[in-house]
Amino acid sequence: MKIDGKAIAREIFEELKIRVQNLKEQNIVPHLAIILVGDDPASVSYVNRKKKKGEEIGAAATMYNFPSNISTDTLLKLLKKLNEEPKIHGIIVQRPLPNHVDSELINQAVKPKKDIDAFRKDSPYLMPLASAVLKILEHIYSVISSASERSLASFEMTKGWLKSQSIVVIGKGETGGGPVIAMLKKMGIQPCVIDSKTKNQELLTQNADIIISTVGKLNIIKSTELKKGVILIGVGMYKGIDDKLHGDYEEEDIKNIASFYTPVPGGVGPINVAMLLENLLQATKEFVTVHSSTIKLSF
Repeated sequence: MKIDGKAIAREIFEELKIRVQNLKEQNIVPHLAIILVGDDPASVSYVNRKKKKGEEIGAAATMYNFPSNISTDTLLKLLKKLNEEPKIHGIIVQRPLPNHVDSELINQAVKPKKDIDAFRKDSPYLMPLASAVLKILEHIYSVISSASERSLASFEMTKGWLKSQSIVVIGKGETGGGPVIAMLKKMGIQPCVIDSKTKNQELLTQNADIIISTVGKLNIIKSTELKKGVILIGVGMYKGIDDKLHGDYEEEDIKNIASFYTPVPGGVGPINVAMLLENLLQATKEFVTVHSSTIKLSF
């Protein structure tokens, strides 16, 4: 079964829209600052989507575009200014950054409560990508559960189900596999991690109940390396020679093998954006709670 990420995200966006309207009635507008360095087509597409969806739910979004030769110091000065701006509630710095920019310094320069991408270890938010993967797993669990289980469906029940599954994560990068692995470990789940140094990858994938692939390269997952009924969640993507986006597996190859799978595009991506905006609203709530005891929030 193909997982419709757009449909799942649509439900989240509708709920966020209501929450933003509640805030606007109290003269509060969630405001997202987006920093883009360079003109990488994929990055441009990502930030435009985040800005568009933010505005669709009624939030404000301000873009800061810089050439790829910008210095780390210049970015740090902007982040200091945004940190101190009370009308900015969330800050994201689109990855990847140029090699000469110190990514770790940039991570640490964003205030934890404005770090809605959750690159800091002390960020109070879950990384949007990890949240998106969890949303998909919760959706799958609700589909395969019995009617009685569905009526009692909860995070704890989903976690119990996941603990009974053999889970493989392919890739462990900062913006892909890393946050997914961290999320699973926080839930008490120890996934099998495959990276470029892993030998006999097919032996691991052939026994997996759930595979979360985050690489973004051709033929990372082949149909011959899967067992019937596997759940496939494709995070990684790349632009093929046909100028279209492709995932770590080709849908035609796996659709009759996997019990559930996410397409590329239209799978994890839309939910990732939705969870980023969920973090923005949480950041707005936190800021207003701290700075105003006279405002009652409807969340």
